[in-house]
Amino acid sequence: MRGRRLIAALLLALLAPGLAWAQVRFVEVRAPRAFGYFLGDLVETQVDILADPGFRVQRASLPSPGPVTYWLDLREVAVEEANVGGAARTRLRLTYQNFYAALDARSLEVPGFTVTLASDTRGGVTTTKAQVPGWSLGVSPLREVQPAKRDDPADYLRPDGRVARLDPTPALATALAFLSLALVALLLLARDRAWWLFAKRPARPFSAALRGLKAVRGRGDDEGYRQTLLALHRGLDGTDGRRVLADDLPGFLDRHPAFRAQGEALARFFSASRRAFFGRQTAAARESWPFAEAEATLRRLAAAERTA
Repeated sequence: MRGRRLIAALLLALLAPGLAWAQVRFVEVRAPRAFGYFLGDLVETQVDILADPGFRVQRASLPSPGPVTYWLDLREVAVEEANVGGAARTRLRLTYQNFYAALDARSLEVPGFTVTLASDTRGGVTTTKAQVPGWSLGVSPLREVQPAKRDDPADYLRPDGRVARLDPTPALATALAFLSLALVALLLLARDRAWWLFAKRPARPFSAALRGLKAVRGRGDDEGYRQTLLALHRGLDGTDGRRVLADDLPGFLDRHPAFRAQGEALARFFSASRRAFFGRQTAAARESWPFAEAEATLRRLAAAERTA
């Protein structure tokens, strides 16, 4: 009886490594080429690990970026996982950098590493290891070990490369064309906003009235308020080409439909103007239609004047 148990234990011990290895089906390492790498070159390597369904790589077991050997660094590790043909495929994309200053063409060994895979089941977590084998990397020198002897040391240097002389004329012509377009656009904007030479043109009476407020904007007395009302009166008169009174407001808006949106504000303006100039109630006028609202109304009229 004890012999049977011993034989069963030995069989289990022999089969256990086979069962664990059966969880990892194969490991394949691929590189773009096995030779022709120079000092500083990046080496892109792909490692495919095919395992039984449900197995996923343990990120903590992956190699960490940093020095691998004195001549090789691992720059980046990327992981892609997918199910292919009823198996779990883990693809590692490794980016190495070569720092070996070769004096002749030779083959160097890139060390392998071990990756742990795990599968979560109802009975617990099953782990297995995949051994990624090392592979060869062929490096080449950047120059000759012993070049031909020359009397002049400058002969060892390569001459400067010759580059075709660039003609700056097309670029200069393009720059001048764009500069001309910018100046034309600036003139059109100045005319639209009544700047500089266009500041006093008669087609913008509300804009001229708005500029006239600069002299009285800081004043808070009754005289400054009356000057503001007069500026708006001049804007209305200049726009209509005649004196515009309160009773003329409906006709003014019919002749100049661009200002109809300001009809209510203009009606309040005429009411405040009547109080300030004819009723001698400047304080009451300022309370019903303050200076800030007067300036805002004049700004809106100037804006409507530009778009009319």
